[in-house]
Amino acid sequence: MTEAFILDGLRTPIGRYGGVLADQRPDDLVATTLKTVVERSGIDASDIDEVILGSANQAGEDNRNIARMAVLLAGLPESVPGFTVNRLCASGMTAITTARAMIAAGDADVVVAGGVESMTRAPWVSEKPSRAWSKPGRTWDTSIGWRFTNPAFSEDTTLSMPQTAERVAEKWNLTREALDEFAFNSHQKALAAQKAGSFDPEILPIGDVTADEGPRDSTLEKLGKLRPIHGP
Repeated sequence: MTEAFILDGLRTPIGRYGGVLADQRPDDLVATTLKTVVERSGIDASDIDEVILGSANQAGEDNRNIARMAVLLAGLPESVPGFTVNRLCASGMTAITTARAMIAAGDADVVVAGGVESMTRAPWVSEKPSRAWSKPGRTWDTSIGWRFTNPAFSEDTTLSMPQTAERVAEKWNLTREALDEFAFNSHQKALAAQKAGSFDPEILPIGDVTADEGPRDSTLEKLGKLRPIHGP
């Protein structure tokens, strides 16, 4: 079994929904990152055996095998293949573990792997009528949750992530106060890491955007006043 090593890593800043990266196509974001990390690593692009990207939505600009689209947009040789995997929230990690498995099995020597998502630019979708002259079907916002669900599925099969989080909290008796404290500490750590420049080596600036937009300098009191998405 061949041992796999991580040669380099790079990502864009993380933007909020409708935030500073709202005008950026996901295929452009990942292509720019792909091009830069290949150049920075010093590898010959023609030596890349595979590009694997995880993408959970794939309903809009990230459709039609975004990994292959990124290869072409990045200007890599057309001989470099690419494929996209979907395991919803675990898509990016699945891409990375798949790359490692390919190298370990001797199926590849150099693989670029990662993930790409833009919930802001996720489109609205509508179902086609099942017969001529029928009324328009349902419409969904693909930013979050399920669409085109099979009637055979139970309600538990198609829970959204907020609903899932609520159930996990109920199962493990996690209180609102404990979760607010965890969230507060997480944001404080992220802000401290930003201030110290800890994220800088891994972030590729997009225009004037050089840092993650998510971390917020809030307080426990403010968090406690936020209305929950689900539950009391």
